[in-house]
Amino acid sequence: MFSENLVRLRKLRQMTQEDVAEAAGVSRQAVAKWESGESAPDIEKCRLIAELFEVSLDDLANFEPEENLGLEVPPKGKHLFGIVTVGDKGQIVIPAKARKIFEISSGERLMVLGDENHGLALVKADDFLHLVSSVKKAMKK
Repeated sequence: MFSENLVRLRKLRQMTQEDVAEAAGVSRQAVAKWESGESAPDIEKCRLIAELFEVSLDDLANFEPEENLGLEVPPKGKHLFGIVTVGDKGQIVIPAKARKIFEISSGERLMVLGDENHGLALVKADDFLHLVSSVKKAMKK
């Protein structure tokens, strides 16, 4: 996946192989070999490339567009966890990767927020209530 992601990200950013080579401190030929899958960069070069494209190292190496609605590698810190189905009573299953990244455990309370123009958001209830409390205190001052 690395080679395909490198090509897509480079083209998306309208960069040349020379641009990537300069950022990684290698030759254009090295970048061409990475893109063809003939060779792979060491971990430090991968880190530099991930920083260049502002994506996570994991997504640079492993992101598969076919499994993610055909979308490109997301910016660092942004995630697409896939599609979930709403059950008869409105329940959804939060994907395991999302639960792990956001440290959501069984039985945890979540606040459901909505904006008719932007959609729904889930926030840990305790974090949300703490934020509301902090805002109220600040407004009293």
